[in-house]
Amino acid sequence: MKNQVQLITYVDRLAGTLPGLQELLLSGSLRGLFAAVHLLPFFHPIDGADAGFDPIDHTAVDARLGSWEDVRALGTGIDIMADVIVNHISRRSGPFQDYLARDAQSPHDGMFLTFERVFPQGASESELLAIYRPRPGLPFTAVTLQDGRRRIFWTTFTAEQMDIDVTHPRGIEYLDDILRTFSDNGIRIIRLDAVGYAIKQAGKSCFMMPGTFEFIRDFSARAQRLGLQVLVEIHSYFRRQVEIAQHVDWVYDFALPPLVLHTLFNGNSRRLQDWLGLRPPNCLTVLDTHDGIGIIDIGADPEAPGSRPGLVSPEELAGIVERIHANSQGQSARATGAAADNLDLYQVNCTFYDALGRKDAAYLTARAIQFFVPGIPQVYYVGLLAGCNDMELLARTGVGRDINRHYYTGAQVEEALTQPVVQSLLELIRLRNTHPAFAGEFRLVQSPDDELEMHWVNGAQFARLRVFLATSDSRIEYSRGNAEVGVFQMGRAAARLTRAAL
Repeated sequence: MKNQVQLITYVDRLAGTLPGLQELLLSGSLRGLFAAVHLLPFFHPIDGADAGFDPIDHTAVDARLGSWEDVRALGTGIDIMADVIVNHISRRSGPFQDYLARDAQSPHDGMFLTFERVFPQGASESELLAIYRPRPGLPFTAVTLQDGRRRIFWTTFTAEQMDIDVTHPRGIEYLDDILRTFSDNGIRIIRLDAVGYAIKQAGKSCFMMPGTFEFIRDFSARAQRLGLQVLVEIHSYFRRQVEIAQHVDWVYDFALPPLVLHTLFNGNSRRLQDWLGLRPPNCLTVLDTHDGIGIIDIGADPEAPGSRPGLVSPEELAGIVERIHANSQGQSARATGAAADNLDLYQVNCTFYDALGRKDAAYLTARAIQFFVPGIPQVYYVGLLAGCNDMELLARTGVGRDINRHYYTGAQVEEALTQPVVQSLLELIRLRNTHPAFAGEFRLVQSPDDELEMHWVNGAQFARLRVFLATSDSRIEYSRGNAEVGVFQMGRAAARLTRAAL
């Protein structure tokens, strides 16, 4: 991956179509801002039970967005990342419908994971309770086959998403076909979605087990042989993320968003500084994504909370959630947990801008921290435009995550880009993309708990971020040549790019 900022976006919710996105990114208002774009599911269909994460056909572009030709055209000007939805496929997919009709005579027999496959002798209460699931309840759905028999299938997320047996030849063939399709159409990076749940074993948690690591290594090797880089997407206990990073090209730093909020909410950077000394180097950094703001990523290990504490205490974790709810005027509470469908046990649904109470200086400081932390920064399309919670969409769908998945018209995009906070964010992105210091060495300066200081140095070139939490002020100083220093000041009274000579 290029060491520059990436965009993560739905095609239809930012630009309408793939040609429209190509115009926006390569010749329009966002020209030259991003080195890569992560296209969230653009497969057939984009509007299923889980916003495209339940594909009927993972190898077909939704015709409403365009075609594979349009994907290839976009890829000539910018690197593309796409999701391989490893764990499941839509209940309405051709393979599953064929299996329901023909059972053992179907060429897809064995592709779908049944209860019986994991528990051939039945399951005890303790075995069922050991299963970890990101939603309330057990991950099983009873389905009636065409001949009238009923079978129990494994459905980790929803009853519309049928889990694949990734160890069966039919499951392996299905996933390899996706890899070949992606490679043939100019995609260069894949994100393994929901891969932490891919391996199931009786009596175990069925989440991030030794067999899961083995599968990730094997599948990543198959992808890499096709020229694809691999990003693993897993919300889990922070020490697991460190372990996973040793086996793959890239992981997300999902601990960063809640730790940045903790730092700004409490005026104390100690927890964040501690994490910066632990985290793996091969990270994509984010503040917001199409999902919520992760909580489990800095909490205690849910499998052993007493012996494996988190990066923050339970009280501090609760305080972060309460502050998000307060800053968003209770909107995030209406979109999180039992208050909305698409239940998640480990996330708060809210735009990052609203999580910070729509305070421009705090938002820019958060982005500056993200861009200075080692790794490749990704910016979500709603966050790019300093978007606010979409309560109308939430009310219409009842899906909690939709609060942060606004559908922008072209006019709304252009209007959002004129906001001073967005203009300043674009300047920050350009600085992160072009300044040679970020190709050098990183140093976390030991600071008092009410400050945070990070440096990048590359020969005579430098970039320094200093955050003064007690006064809610921060500034970036960076070399410009001829003894000049550029200054980006972010404070309560101003958030602007200025230049000064020292």
